[in-house]
Amino acid sequence: MTNSTRRGFLMGSAAAIALLPLTLRAAEASISVKTPMEPPEWALLERELFRANTVACVKFWERYFNPANGYLETIERWGGNDGPDDAIEHLNDWPHVYALGGAEVLRQMYEKGYEGHVRQFTAAKTTDVPFAKGGMYYKEWPTQMDWQHNGEGLTVFAQMPLANPYDRLYRARVKRFAGFYMDEDPGAPNYDPKLKLIKSMMNGSRGPMLRKATALDWAGDPIDVVHRFPTLAHGEADYQGFLDHFKDYNDVVGDNPLNLVATSLAATAYMLTHEAKYKNWIVEYTDAWIERTRANNDIIPSNVGRDGTIGGDADGKWYGGVYGWSFSPIVPQTGKRADRNRLPRSFVGFMNAYLVTRGDDKYLDVWRRQADRIDAQAKVIDGVRSSPTMHGDQGWYSHRPGNYKFNFLESYYLSMKPSDRARAEETGWYSYLEGKNPTYPVKALRAALSEIRKRMEQLDADGTAADMRLADAALEFNPGTPACEPLTQLMCAGLYIGHPSWAPTSPGQGGALQFSRLRYFDPERRRAGVPEDVAVLIDSWSADHVTVTFVNLNQSAAKSLIVQGGAYGEHQLVSVSDGTATTKLDAPHFPLRLSPGAGARLTIRMKRHANDPTLAFPWDATVADRGDIAVLTPAAAH
Repeated sequence: MTNSTRRGFLMGSAAAIALLPLTLRAAEASISVKTPMEPPEWALLERELFRANTVACVKFWERYFNPANGYLETIERWGGNDGPDDAIEHLNDWPHVYALGGAEVLRQMYEKGYEGHVRQFTAAKTTDVPFAKGGMYYKEWPTQMDWQHNGEGLTVFAQMPLANPYDRLYRARVKRFAGFYMDEDPGAPNYDPKLKLIKSMMNGSRGPMLRKATALDWAGDPIDVVHRFPTLAHGEADYQGFLDHFKDYNDVVGDNPLNLVATSLAATAYMLTHEAKYKNWIVEYTDAWIERTRANNDIIPSNVGRDGTIGGDADGKWYGGVYGWSFSPIVPQTGKRADRNRLPRSFVGFMNAYLVTRGDDKYLDVWRRQADRIDAQAKVIDGVRSSPTMHGDQGWYSHRPGNYKFNFLESYYLSMKPSDRARAEETGWYSYLEGKNPTYPVKALRAALSEIRKRMEQLDADGTAADMRLADAALEFNPGTPACEPLTQLMCAGLYIGHPSWAPTSPGQGGALQFSRLRYFDPERRRAGVPEDVAVLIDSWSADHVTVTFVNLNQSAAKSLIVQGGAYGEHQLVSVSDGTATTKLDAPHFPLRLSPGAGARLTIRMKRHANDPTLAFPWDATVADRGDIAVLTPAAAH
């Protein structure tokens, strides 16, 4: 699209009719806001958060990454505690902040960091762990690991196409990675298409692990630990502590619900290519889990044998397997058992199926029925009705006060059903959107700025050298995360996919895609995100609307943006109103022009999940290879 065409798309002809404060071009449904608005406090804080995030991320990058090759400066190890997934997590949330409107330098850094990460851990090899002796990555993907860790390591990659869906290398990679789980690569026979199952919870580019896992497989090669590291995230005193941590992580053969996170790869490939095979596989595999759940009294089993039987590779126990319903390994430091049922993380797969099927409620209903069964096992403990979260040979155990709440915040987000809201916990953000917590935006934005300052203070105090840092050592200093959470919530009414501070029972959805009510694009700069000086705040919602304020803080120049329904255009926009004039729409997006210093509070009505999701930018009909929007060459982060 040429500059002149782009201007025409946004501005229309000189004969456009003014309907102050909104201007409607009937042919293009363009909205123009001309009413001045004094800069609100939240808007100034929002723009300051973008600025502070950029400065802090550059500082973080220069401290912990090699700017020449993008490598994380760390000890390169394989392992569940400090492996490659932890290394790339140092860039968590940077792609999403960029896609919201963050600085170009963010993209330059995380793209270079991702390329460096792939090279770094393809070259890094183990000496003792058998499946990584030829490289921890093979064909640019982990050789064999579980989908708690694969999912966490996927988080950055899963967000990258929000900013650049036209990168040819990315498209090739996501199709290859998805193929590992769709029986497309003879060297990675992870999937059984007849039984519709993934053969092991330890899987990857070299195929499934079809034996019991050892502590070494999880802990990684021996390493000198004593007197070397200032702190260790898991509290081990020596390498033996690493082995002791994982000594019970043995039963990995057979399908595990965590493998459903692999559907994020196929969902991304589908939104890039719209090849039916990707959607078909997501539906096929997720539906197979629904059928198993129905056959198991509405409880998602944590092991399905290679022969397709429930519990078939866990001594016939539906609740068996690593990270399953009965997985309560002993913590070496305390001698006590810790409950590590990770099934709630598999909800990512049901969200993906919900997305590509345009909101088929059966993918949420399976969790409602499961919760009903679990709540039926509740007990009164110390006068409080409590529901279990674990199940073993002794039956249900590990009760928590109240009903079973896991994933109902996310379920309600998708369904907007009052019954799902009633089962979810109370949160400051949801309360705000429901009109009960008006100070939430300012508090959340100020808290994010404060958290960035604290993380930079910790970074300044960190005197470690690269050989004194494991791959998880600096994760807590990442300044992208505190910025991403409030910006996602407040600007887009979007689910934050990390470990949200507002949702104690949210498991943290590693490898999840983005779910948002709105998303924005800058047509002048031809990129994702709001233009510079523009701030956005969504302050209420329902099943068919959001109310959102747009303000241009630039008092000298107009700003243009495109407003899209959903992160992937999945919501069809019906109308826009300022309370006086209403513009009818019938499109997944519309152009908006803000005069200098202008702002307005608009109600946008929509039909949710009415469209096939796509990663194409609004000015493109499809995601084709585009030389003019190809991946940027990483530059120095200055």
